[in-house]
Amino acid sequence: MSAGDESYMARAIELARRGWYTARPNPRVGCVIVKDDQIIGEGWHQRAGEPHAEVNALRAAGGAAAGATVYVSLEPCNHQGRTPPCAGALIEAGVSRVVYGVKDPHKDACNGLATLVEAGIEVFGPVLESEARTINEGFLQRITTGRPRVTLKVAASLDGRTAMASGESQWITGPQARSDVQRLRARSGAIITGIGTVLQDDPAMTVRPEQLGLPDAEAVAHNQPLRVIVDSKFRVREGLKILQPPGEALIATAEPEARLPGVETLSIANSEGKVSLPALLDELGKRHCNDVLVEAGAKLAGAFVHEGLVDELIVYLAPKLLGSRAMPMLELSFDKMAQAIDLQVTDVRALGSDWRVTARVTEKPDQP
Repeated sequence: MSAGDESYMARAIELARRGWYTARPNPRVGCVIVKDDQIIGEGWHQRAGEPHAEVNALRAAGGAAAGATVYVSLEPCNHQGRTPPCAGALIEAGVSRVVYGVKDPHKDACNGLATLVEAGIEVFGPVLESEARTINEGFLQRITTGRPRVTLKVAASLDGRTAMASGESQWITGPQARSDVQRLRARSGAIITGIGTVLQDDPAMTVRPEQLGLPDAEAVAHNQPLRVIVDSKFRVREGLKILQPPGEALIATAEPEARLPGVETLSIANSEGKVSLPALLDELGKRHCNDVLVEAGAKLAGAFVHEGLVDELIVYLAPKLLGSRAMPMLELSFDKMAQAIDLQVTDVRALGSDWRVTARVTEKPDQP
């Protein structure tokens, strides 16, 4: 591996990030084509159903792609879906070398790298694998395990409180933090909340373009995430904002016959007569949700953590003190220090007057 390989792969990963909000449910992929130490073509996957990164880069390079080296952040696919196989396009273009960032575990990848080797193309990688994985953690996890990657978002005061005892919670954080939450929603395939939050606050839980702070905000907001209400006893009612357009809603309940006109209902009860959260995530995985955002009260948020279903925790901390009677971030019935869940803080940054702390769950409780 040369310094050039790393440099060009870094550029491919940078291009992949351009599809951060728009490529889902497909992976975010970038591609760079190099010949005689010059970039002759670039591309990224913009939206599902549209050409993949390799095809866009090949179109930019034209006939000059023959004999060139291709840098792609994810293994080229080798199957016919809504678009033709990228491995075949690379072979047809006559490229001489393909450098990849991370292998695609999807069965439909159909050994794209092996197909390139059989065609006489030199294949090298992985290069910058960690960085290439990071931009598609949700996709890679869903393909490997069947479940999406779960991020739990909490807005809290410095004393770890999320709402007053009355339920009042708007607004703990400032506009910059709320805009950041909008971007979290936009990159997610689904948002999960609880019926308690829905009945208390009547939130829309939509992606609002005017709050995204992105140049292509209207296009990003067009692809709304699925809004999921966890409602074991089916207390939901008509007219709630979360059930209205834009986007679709899903009610997950433990009641087998419960229905609401015009809204999809999923009955998935566990042995305790509550919504089975693992089964819900399995269902969202089947619906090609790579990343799921949980925005819920202390009880449901705590249940996700307790059942070992959270991969990442994002806490927005406001410079406020709400007091001991206010509601906690999570309901977790721990009695001993040995029950504590370890986290690895991966990022801390200021957002206006607030702070955003991102942490990975390093040791999960046993998953059901």
